[in-house]
Amino acid sequence: MIEYYIYSIPVFVVEAELEPDVDIPAFCTEVEQILPASILKNVEVVYIGQFKHLGDRNAAYSNGGIYINSAEPTNFDMVENFVHEVAHSLEIDHGAAIYASEVMDEFRGKRERLRYLLEAEGYKINPALYSYMEYTEKFDNFLANEVGYPLLLTLTMGLFASPYGATSLQEYFANGFEKYFLDNPRRVRDISPVLYTKIEEIIDASTA
Repeated sequence: MIEYYIYSIPVFVVEAELEPDVDIPAFCTEVEQILPASILKNVEVVYIGQFKHLGDRNAAYSNGGIYINSAEPTNFDMVENFVHEVAHSLEIDHGAAIYASEVMDEFRGKRERLRYLLEAEGYKINPALYSYMEYTEKFDNFLANEVGYPLLLTLTMGLFASPYGATSLQEYFANGFEKYFLDNPRRVRDISPVLYTKIEEIIDASTA
């Protein structure tokens, strides 16, 4: 294994060939320029490689570790995955804020709007699935494989920071957090004002 660092967090490249446009030292530097060290409290180690438990996912957070697929094509993809998983690591200390009733209400309202948009396009699924806050494989498959992300991107513009944010409340938060740091905080504020406020509160609490 080859070892690098993000602040004092070890980053291991585990027996994997990286894509030509991926530079791990540069990746580590970019993360440090984007995220304060204090917000990485629950990240103890980062692994980059080929991991069976990822399945078809690009990255995952588990038990203090962030696992990133080494097949990601660019440094930006690596950074994007890392920031997204840092958001999931924040659920440990800030779950109450993430799952606050006002955030759930905002998400539920957006899901209901999405249902109307999809049904107008002829896409139907059990309406009850739109009310589930947690991730369900059936709903994810419906969005990804039946509707497809090209159409979903058009329909969710101005409704979600990106289509993947519609899959669950957890991803709604993580996606908004990712866009806050890597896109434009004002865009998150304009699309999801309640979520934006919670993200700012969590950042302030983490960096106090």
